Amino acid sequence: MKDRVFQRFSSFIFDNVGIKMPPAKKTMLEARLQKRLKALGIATFEEYGDFVFSRQGHDSELVHLIDVVTTNKTDFFREPAHFDFLTKIVLPQALSSNRMLLRDPFRIWSAGCSSGEEPYTMSMVLSEFADHNPEFRFSILASDISTQILQTARTAVYSEERTDTIPLNIKKKYLMKSKNPALSLVRINPQLRSTVSYRRINFMDDDFGVAEKMDVIFCRNVVIYFDKPTQQTLMRKFHRQLRTGGYLFIGHSETLSGLDVDFRPVASTVYRKE
Repeated sequence: MKDRVFQRFSSFIFDNVGIKMPPAKKTMLEARLQKRLKALGIATFEEYGDFVFSRQGHDSELVHLIDVVTTNKTDFFREPAHFDFLTKIVLPQALSSNRMLLRDPFRIWSAGCSSGEEPYTMSMVLSEFADHNPEFRFSILASDISTQILQTARTAVYSEERTDTIPLNIKKKYLMKSKNPALSLVRINPQLRSTVSYRRINFMDDDFGVAEKMDVIFCRNVVIYFDKPTQQTLMRKFHRQLRTGGYLFIGHSETLSGLDVDFRPVASTVYRKE
């Protein structure tokens, strides 16, 4: 890939998705785009660029380009301290606020949900809490920019190996094994799947298109791919999307330090909107 072609892709990806694509990632981009060139029968990256940036290509190929450049790594119960904080601090607070008496559900957003492990973990945790507190109701929004990964999340089929981090009693309750044992596959049960609503959202859009204020937003291991100004803009949008007293959870390698945002740290990588 010629440098000017790479720069064209890099600038477009940053402007439209917010993901930094420095020269060091050129080899990675080449490797990932090869699949698209082969699928389309295009010989060179330059020709592919001309196609993507044409009117026809913009309409049909842009979603595939975004799927290629986004990174999707996640696990069930990833960073378990966050779910402990959710169960021990956040959910009891929501229950004691008497909101449930007004039929106002607890709203949580998995922003950058990848292949679904995070929102389904949320649903397991919230469903267990609801079992012990029948008046508790909740709503889960899960979003990603990749249409391909959202389809994987909706399907909710995983290898048994990927579910090793789920406690055994939870696994027995919410997972269904494949009828063919040789496949070693499991699927999230219908009841749990029904609690999660999936939507494609681009963090770079001015408006997320989400009408409801959230009690909690999980946006973990996502903003590390953004530069500081983009991070600050996004965190201010999340601040507006949260209720007063709502919580923002970010990844263990991320921080709001150095950003001009009105969040108060309350635990490791957990922040509250005052």
